[in-house]
Amino acid sequence: MDKFIARVNIDHYIGLLNDPGLAPKVRATVTTLLIQEMDKLRGDLEQHNFAERRAADGRDQLKHLRSRLDLTPERHRAEAERVVANVEAVQHLLEDFCHQLRNKVKEHH
Repeated sequence: MDKFIARVNIDHYIGLLNDPGLAPKVRATVTTLLIQEMDKLRGDLEQHNFAERRAADGRDQLKHLRSRLDLTPERHRAEAERVVANVEAVQHLLEDFCHQLRNKVKEHH
């Protein structure tokens, strides 16, 4: 049950972090909470597919946002770049999470 709750929390925190209006202090707190939830799953090989799916979804979202960045009107450019930077930061956490789980899988084979 704890793993299920951690996965639900991870999805929730990712959703919160994708909100461009999230205040910087709240973003920092949510990021800390996300890392804590990922830490609960890092040693569990069964969570590998979950992590890979979240990272793949994040890569798709980031690719989409970057492709639209050039189409953003100049007056909204700074906000759009901030959104991309926020998604990149979350993606970095997800990729690190996957990397650690991949290493665990390699150790067990």
